[in-house]
Amino acid sequence: MFRRISFFSYWQKLTLVLWLIAGICFFFSDTEIISLDPWSEFQRMATGFLSPDFFATEYLFESLWQTISFAMLGIVLGLAIGTPLALVYNSRLVAAFCAVIRSIHEIFWALLFLQVFGLSPITGILAIALPYGATFARVFSDILLQSPKSTEQTLPAATDRISRYFYGRLSHVLVSIFAYVRYRFECALRSSAVLGFIGMPTLGFYLETAFRQGHYHEGAALLILFIALIGSIRFWCRAKFIPVLIVVSLFTLPTIPSVDGLLLWRFLTLDILPPTLQQLEHWYDFDLSQFKQLVSWGQNLLVNQALPGMAVTLLLAICALAMAHLIALYGTAMSSRRLIGPVLSTMSKITLLILRSVPEYIFAFIFMMLLGPSMLPAMLALGIHNGALIAYLTTKQSDNLDVSAHYNGKLDGFCYEVLPQIYPNLMGLAFYRFEVILRETAILGMLGVATLGFYIDSSFSEIRYSSALFLMACTAMLNIIVDIISRRLLVANIANQVTCSGETRASSHF
Repeated sequence: MFRRISFFSYWQKLTLVLWLIAGICFFFSDTEIISLDPWSEFQRMATGFLSPDFFATEYLFESLWQTISFAMLGIVLGLAIGTPLALVYNSRLVAAFCAVIRSIHEIFWALLFLQVFGLSPITGILAIALPYGATFARVFSDILLQSPKSTEQTLPAATDRISRYFYGRLSHVLVSIFAYVRYRFECALRSSAVLGFIGMPTLGFYLETAFRQGHYHEGAALLILFIALIGSIRFWCRAKFIPVLIVVSLFTLPTIPSVDGLLLWRFLTLDILPPTLQQLEHWYDFDLSQFKQLVSWGQNLLVNQALPGMAVTLLLAICALAMAHLIALYGTAMSSRRLIGPVLSTMSKITLLILRSVPEYIFAFIFMMLLGPSMLPAMLALGIHNGALIAYLTTKQSDNLDVSAHYNGKLDGFCYEVLPQIYPNLMGLAFYRFEVILRETAILGMLGVATLGFYIDSSFSEIRYSSALFLMACTAMLNIIVDIISRRLLVANIANQVTCSGETRASSHF
């Protein structure tokens, strides 16, 4: 019998469906350009970037160092949390707990801790450490599962379990683990900078102030320094310097204010409870009428805020994913040494490095000043940052591929020989980044887009902590559902190839 041949491959069908859904979402999205004179504002920004003023910020080097120290200490605490959890990650309870923790963005954790610790270093460090610790647990568990069993089987029968673990499994994957930690530290630097937008003493605080006041010469200098900081990680963040960086970070932290234990206890036992439960004097007074009030409170939040916020979050995230996919395809081709040569390839890779170094929140903030408050600046910000990151990783793969002797070095040869080999990895990274895009989409609500983050930020501003926690739980649920769907779409065709842990392996090229 003849095997039935499909007109479209699996990846072609998946790509066409993605573009079709994104086109529908874009049609229903608010993408109107509201700014009266965007070109004039763009010219002022361009002038600022052409003549940056590196001496305009009074606490420039202090803010740079605090950005590094928050990221460094957040990563160290995240490793302390995630490493032991990785050993028991096969437990469904542990996996579910980590999934909830990592699905909530760092800035939401910061807003929560801000109510307890105020503008304290504890707020910034914990906001980075918690979601990163849960991420480390998942990724380290995946890496350990991939370690070969051959060495462990050759150890003597009387070898203790700790020695079997260290010499039989961990030694095989240390390179991958260190590479991923280095990559996560770069992400932590971006998160640390963004925390400045809520008042933490990092680079983002001065960056937001400069752009809001129209001081583009100062803002450009800060952004250039941050990009240089990201691009030079391999030079100043080496293994022999890390203990020194950690110690100096601890001793140079801003003053940690004292925390009133009674206020902390009140926050944990009363303030975060729904209004109905706050009015109860004793738990045994809870009856059917209070239950109905509690259900009504949750229903109102779900209908009026959670569901509309989820809809806008999904619309924005899907459009941004399609933009990131297109930018990744174009960026990979324009950065491939096999296609455009070593000189142009190097220039393109530097461009990708710059684009992936700037946090989405900062991109969105700049685009919103140019185009006005709509969903378009957020789409562009998410698409550019994530597309550049995916292109940067897949270009590393394409440059190391083996091609046939008939490869002609032109676009048709690239599409025929190189693209089919890297496309599964590109799509795997795209769907992995979709979970990240969802998290970032939520926080862009703090800039005025009516995503879940908009309602969460409003709840914190109005001191409605129970509503904020309810909406944060909705954010976590949405991220977990999308992550499950993404995994199934990938595993449906390439169970033995790139899954959501593809970024882990690709990050080893950094």
